[in-house]
Amino acid sequence: MEKKKNLGFGFRGWMLILYQAIAFFTFTVFTNFPMNILADMYGGAKTISTIYTVATIVGIVVQLIFTRFIGKIKSIKLLGAIFGGITLILALGIMTIPMSNPVLYQICFALVTLFSNVNATFAVSILVGQWFPRRKGTIMGIATLAFPITNALIGFFAESVFKKGFPDVFGAFLPFFIVSVIGFIIGMIFIKDYPEQVGAFRDNDKSFTPEIAKAMMEEEIENKKTSVWNALNTFKSRDFWFITIPCGALLMCSVGMMTQTAAVLNSYADGIAPLGGYTGVMFIAAAIACVGSWLMGVIDTKIGTRKAIIISVVMMLVSGIIGLFKGVVPMLIAFFLLCVFEGAASNFTVSAAAQYWRREDFPNVFSCLNPIANILQAFGPMMVAATVFSATGYTLTYGIFAGIAVVSLVLMLLFSPKHVKAVDDKYREKAGKALDDALVGRK
Repeated sequence: MEKKKNLGFGFRGWMLILYQAIAFFTFTVFTNFPMNILADMYGGAKTISTIYTVATIVGIVVQLIFTRFIGKIKSIKLLGAIFGGITLILALGIMTIPMSNPVLYQICFALVTLFSNVNATFAVSILVGQWFPRRKGTIMGIATLAFPITNALIGFFAESVFKKGFPDVFGAFLPFFIVSVIGFIIGMIFIKDYPEQVGAFRDNDKSFTPEIAKAMMEEEIENKKTSVWNALNTFKSRDFWFITIPCGALLMCSVGMMTQTAAVLNSYADGIAPLGGYTGVMFIAAAIACVGSWLMGVIDTKIGTRKAIIISVVMMLVSGIIGLFKGVVPMLIAFFLLCVFEGAASNFTVSAAAQYWRREDFPNVFSCLNPIANILQAFGPMMVAATVFSATGYTLTYGIFAGIAVVSLVLMLLFSPKHVKAVDDKYREKAGKALDDALVGRK
């Protein structure tokens, strides 16, 4: 009976999943929707995607600054509350700034991109790693369903903007904004930095008494302050780069393509009409991506993050090759293959840091890995926009994807969990910390 209880996530665990999922939802709605649907109203696709890239890079700098003292931050939850609250205020700007003031809109778009990105992919994701260090793949596999589900709704958003005969940006965004506010409230009420602080258990593992669980939490908090994987040691690790670059590459290609779906799919408007046009294809894509996000999360948990990333990179390679061929069928197959790992791409940055480094080292490593991966992601929308609107069109985009996939596959084959363990032993021995088998057998 006890074992069955441990298979669940617990009430608080589900609240954390909702908090993370809606943070992803908010980030997608207030960055992707403007780039995909509203860009021509506020400066054009290339301008808006360039602003996205610059704002994301600034957000990465912010994350890198936090890497210097992440282990000493008393409350990641408070950090997320600050970034999440600012995001909601900026979202109101996206909804209300008139077309007659595109410069102010672009500034607001840059800021909402920065704060929503840091909140969703950094602050809240660290909480997931702290609550579910062993089951983070499954948890994030569920939470990242937010990406395909949100992208499926973009067709309704586009119709809602213009259905009154004039651009009703506020009305189109309003239902999405309400969901974002609900997610923020859930996080503020139900989530703390650690599950033990609200009477819950790490990984919902009830095999420990509350007293033991609390003692383990306090020990972990202290160990984080003296983690051997500081920023310098992390950036010096070859395996860190071997796994970080593929994580970023998957994000770059999937996020980049999702910001320009209207341009790519509508290039074959007649061909996709039998599938329900743009809105219909996006629903099919969402269904595929939902299954893919869940499945890749299960694969991540069952056989390891490294193998799950390799599978995703191979799919990206196949997608890139098929996308080189003109025609509605090759275009759709290539697009749907990207959808399979669309959500999982955001999962892997959390999983990689939690899978191959210790719990006490997770915040330090993740705060280095996530911003570097996001540097690559930042260039995705700008790169896709530049190639999709070129003379060659989307086939050039997929050719670049294929080349990126080859490099990523080589790096993942070079990545070695055993070498991570060897380096960890060296650092711990130098710091006078005990050596154990905590990292042995990581898949």
